Amino acid sequence: MDFNLKKLTSDAGVFFTRAVQFTEEKLGSAEKTELDAHLENLIARADCTKNWTEKIFRQTEVLLQPNPIDHTGARIEEFFYEKLDKKIPSRTTNGELLGQYMLDAAKDFGPGTPYGSTLITVGEYQSRLGGAEREFLQTSAINFLTPLRNFLEGDWRTISKERRLLENRRLDLDICKARVKKAKQAEAKAAAEPDFQETRPRNYVLSASASAQSSGGWDSWDLEDSKESANVMDQKKLWSEEVDKAEQELRVAQTEFDRQAEVTRLLLEGISSTHVNHLRCLHEFVEAQATYYAQCHQYMQELQKELSRYPNSFASNAKPSTSATCPSPVSSATLPGVSPPCLASSSTPGIAQEPSGQLKIQDVQQPSTGHRKAKVLYDYDAHDTSELSLLADELITVYTVPGMDPDWLVGERGNQKGKVPVTYLELLS
Repeated sequence: MDFNLKKLTSDAGVFFTRAVQFTEEKLGSAEKTELDAHLENLIARADCTKNWTEKIFRQTEVLLQPNPIDHTGARIEEFFYEKLDKKIPSRTTNGELLGQYMLDAAKDFGPGTPYGSTLITVGEYQSRLGGAEREFLQTSAINFLTPLRNFLEGDWRTISKERRLLENRRLDLDICKARVKKAKQAEAKAAAEPDFQETRPRNYVLSASASAQSSGGWDSWDLEDSKESANVMDQKKLWSEEVDKAEQELRVAQTEFDRQAEVTRLLLEGISSTHVNHLRCLHEFVEAQATYYAQCHQYMQELQKELSRYPNSFASNAKPSTSATCPSPVSSATLPGVSPPCLASSSTPGIAQEPSGQLKIQDVQQPSTGHRKAKVLYDYDAHDTSELSLLADELITVYTVPGMDPDWLVGERGNQKGKVPVTYLELLS
C-alpha cells in the first residue's frame, strides 16, 4: 500500500508539472522544442489516414449491415464471439429468410395453383440472392473490413503510444533546458558578486581595527573574514557543480528524445505501406461488389424468363387503359443521366383494334402531308415485327394514321417501317 501511495503521489506530481508546462507553452512563457518539418508532415499524414480510415470503416459497416441492432441481437452476438476469440457463424440473410417464407406459403396455398407455383419459383431465386449476399458480406468482411480494423486497433495504437512517449521525452528535454538556463544564470550572478574584503567600507575597517587593538582580537576578526570568503567560494563551486549536473541531464534527455523521435519516424513512415495494403483491399472489395451485383443480375434475368413461361391468369382482370409496361433496358448509347420513360400501353399497343381485324403496319402508306422528321432520344429494341428498332441520335420520318394509339407513331427509315414510341422521339418539324 505504501508503494502504491508513493507511486500515486509521484504520478500526481508529474501530471501537475506537465499541466504547468503545457500552460506556460501556450502562454509563450516557456521554451518548446519543435519537431523537424519531416516528422511534423509524417504526423499530419498519419492523423489524416487514421481519421479517414475510421470513417470509411464505420460507413462500410453500415453499408454491409444497415441495421445491426435488430431483434436478432447481431451486434451483441458478434461482440461475444470476438471476445471469446471464436469464429462468428454464418447468419441467415434477409433474402434467404424471404425465400423460405415464400416456400412455406406455397405449401399452404398449394404448389399446383398458379400463385403457389409462382411463389415457389420466386422463393427459390430469393434464396439464391440471399446466398449471394451472404457470400459478398463474408468476402468483404475478410478482405476489406478486417485489414482496416487491424490498422485501427493494432498499428495505430502502437503509433499513438510511441507518439505519447515522444511527447513526454520532449517535455523532459524542455525541463532540462530550463534547468540549465536557470543554473547558468545563478552561476553568472554568483560570479559577478565582488569579494567581501573588497566591498567593506573604510569606516568598517577602521572600526574593526580599533576594536581589535583594544581587545587584542585580530585573530578572531581574520577568522570571520576567511569564513565569509569561504562561503562565497563554496556558493560559486556549488553553482558550477549544479550547471555541470544540469548539462549532463540535458545530454541524456537529448539522447533519449532523439532516439524516440527516430522510432516514431520509422513507424510513421510505415503509413505508406498501410496505404498500399489498403489499396489492394479496396480492389478486392470492388471485385466482390462486382461479382455480387453480376450474380444478382443473372438471377433476376433467369427469374424473369421463368415467370414469362407461366400463363398470365390475371391479365383478363387488368384494365388496358391503365396498365403500363417499361421498354427493355437501353444500351450504352442512351443519353447519360437520363432514363428512358415507361410506355403506357393497351392490350394492343400501337395500332388500335378494328371490328374487322387489326390493321397491318405494312399496309399503311405514308400520307402526302402530315409527316415530319424526328430525332431518336434513346435506343429502342423492337418487341415484334410490327415495331421499328431505333438507335439514339438518328433521324427518322414519322406520321400517324387514323385509329392509331396516340402514344405511338409510324416510323420510316429507308425501306424499313414500323411502330415507334412517341416518348423516345424529339419531333423536329
